[in-house]
Amino acid sequence: MFFLSRITLKVLMDTTTLATLAAATTAALASQSDMSDYLWLLVVGFIIAFILAFSVGANDVANSFGTAVGSGVVTLRQACILATIFETVGSVLLGAKVSETIRQGIIDVQMYNGSEHVLMAGSISAMCGSAVWQLAASFLKLPISGTHCIVGATIGFSMVARGHQGVKWMELLRIVASWFLSPILSGIMSGILFYFVRIFILNKVSSLNRQLYD
Repeated sequence: MFFLSRITLKVLMDTTTLATLAAATTAALASQSDMSDYLWLLVVGFIIAFILAFSVGANDVANSFGTAVGSGVVTLRQACILATIFETVGSVLLGAKVSETIRQGIIDVQMYNGSEHVLMAGSISAMCGSAVWQLAASFLKLPISGTHCIVGATIGFSMVARGHQGVKWMELLRIVASWFLSPILSGIMSGILFYFVRIFILNKVSSLNRQLYD
């Protein structure tokens, strides 16, 4: 039951963004040339995008609301409502930038001019590979990252299709660096915040009253 609840919550959170990613990769290419023969790739891409959202929900939901729901701060229904509202708003306002990074920031899409269908098939393969691995990891109870999966899968298909020249290695280096910098910076900010809380609240007389007041 808990496993299904995790899936339900994260699907609401990630379906819009992942569907946007599929559309950004395929529909944008279809508008550049006559891609009517490859319409089936667009359809398959949307289907796999929803499967990928399902797999992300099965594995990664605890990062968002697991602690709040587990501690009883919010119910599962409330978490679903909050996720539906704010994740949809976030994907609408910021999703285009994220999908742009995945679609053009990691690989050189100019190398696929004249063979857009290869890029479409590659993007679908990347989503499919990421979804399969995340579903397998969920059943094996392995803590993995959906971001790492899709980035690695995108690099994989590009290297097969166009070799190492098709990968923007400097941009990839920046992305990998952010994976290390984000927890370091968040740890520093958390430490600073807790330091002031301890000085001005916890170490004061009648700290309980101060907590309730603040």
